[in-house]
Amino acid sequence: MTKHIHWEWIVLAATGTLLVTMGVRQSMGLFIAPISVDTGVTVATISLAYAIAQFTWGAVQPVAGAIADRYGPSKVLIAGVLILALGNGLTPFVQTGTGLAITLGIIAAAGSGAASFSVLIGAAAKLLPPEKRGFAGGVINAGGSFGQFVFAPILQRLITGFGWTSAIWFTAAAAVAVVPLAFVLRRPAEAAPTTAPVGGLGGAIKTAMADPSYLLLHAGFLTCGFHIAFLVTHLPGEIALCGLPAGVASWSLAIIGLANIVGSLATGWGVTRFQSKNLLFGMYAARALLILAYLAAPKTATTFYIFAAGLGVTWLATVPATATVVNKLFGARYLSTLFGLTLVSHQIGGFFGAYLGGLAITNFGSYDWMWYADAALAAAAALFNLPIREPLREAHAA
Repeated sequence: MTKHIHWEWIVLAATGTLLVTMGVRQSMGLFIAPISVDTGVTVATISLAYAIAQFTWGAVQPVAGAIADRYGPSKVLIAGVLILALGNGLTPFVQTGTGLAITLGIIAAAGSGAASFSVLIGAAAKLLPPEKRGFAGGVINAGGSFGQFVFAPILQRLITGFGWTSAIWFTAAAAVAVVPLAFVLRRPAEAAPTTAPVGGLGGAIKTAMADPSYLLLHAGFLTCGFHIAFLVTHLPGEIALCGLPAGVASWSLAIIGLANIVGSLATGWGVTRFQSKNLLFGMYAARALLILAYLAAPKTATTFYIFAAGLGVTWLATVPATATVVNKLFGARYLSTLFGLTLVSHQIGGFFGAYLGGLAITNFGSYDWMWYADAALAAAAALFNLPIREPLREAHAA
């Protein structure tokens, strides 16, 4: 732990960074319809760009995590938010699906991924004492959720009042504004590792990939990514199909973010008292039941708000619990990298959730079969967590 910065400032800096990067990322579904209308690019094609973004965001995480593990997180975070700003800032200048795949699917997503969970949670784990790490993970995660609560209604208002171009430029400006927070997360010179554990990064990855518990964690997180990407991308479209105004979509996304603040903080508290794998089982099982309840309910604004609140409690609360299991299994030294690899699996699921949702609405005119697939995968994710071997205490790491 650094001698120069109180732990609260470290947590706040990481939380503020994630508030912007995840707030922007989780609200991008609001742009699909206006971009389609303005450019003539089909929803299915835009969904493919968003699916590429899901995969890119995840694929960048272990790379950014490995660089942060080796050289410290500050420069990685600064580069990430600036690249995010560049990708979103360039988007109004492209008019094709290929252009959107490059600006939103690759550039912006890569920047967002470099300034997201793996680097931020890994940085906090290295700078904080062990007894603070679980709770800090919950607080940082809550920042991403609060970002969704803040950004969704603001962006919807900007889209309605000034057009989607002004709204997406606002997201670019917001990304640049968090650059100063990265300096709080600099690794002090005395904390820089002088020697690596036996086997180094390659050995740590090899050990992790041979561990069945780690692989089960990947499997559960993959289905989690499918679920979240489908909803964050296509919930506005589902609400429009039900004949409800766009405001219901933006407020539903905002409610998800607000409810997940509660869920993330509760999970941060829970991982210090219960096995994280059991918390993950409960969250995934609850999602499956909520989706089935939604399918049986009348499609009113109230239904969507209740559905959003229920989902929001578990939305990103899986992140601190998953990171805690990785930390317990392998320690904090390469946490940014190893947790980043689980996020690759998460975003492979995210790719299919975003893209298949676009194919469903284009080919069938509804999302019905996606909802049933989503419920089945959530139930499977719950079961994947039960056999995980979770140590009672955090593994020692250099």
